[in-house]
Amino acid sequence: MEIIVSGKHLEITEPIRAYALDKAGKLSKFFDHIQSVEVIADKGQGTQFEIEMIAHVGRHDPFIATTQGDDLYATIDQTQSKLERQLADHKQKVKNHKHNPER
Repeated sequence: MEIIVSGKHLEITEPIRAYALDKAGKLSKFFDHIQSVEVIADKGQGTQFEIEMIAHVGRHDPFIATTQGDDLYATIDQTQSKLERQLADHKQKVKNHKHNPER
């Protein structure tokens, strides 16, 4: 799984990159068919950060989660949690569909 970390109006330091890579890497536990994850960090007005994570999966539109907050690391955590939930819900939907095909 490829993970891309980039910044807008914000320099991505090595500790930020390592933290984002770690968090994005854990998403594969929730859905096996993730091809790549993009983590985009943006410095907004004042002390606000915006984190967007985009998971590209096979045979489905990308899953996207966005969060804003004052603490960059906490905002990464929150965004990862949102994306994790979307992927887990999708996995459950796919699993249920395979076990209960409509006739």
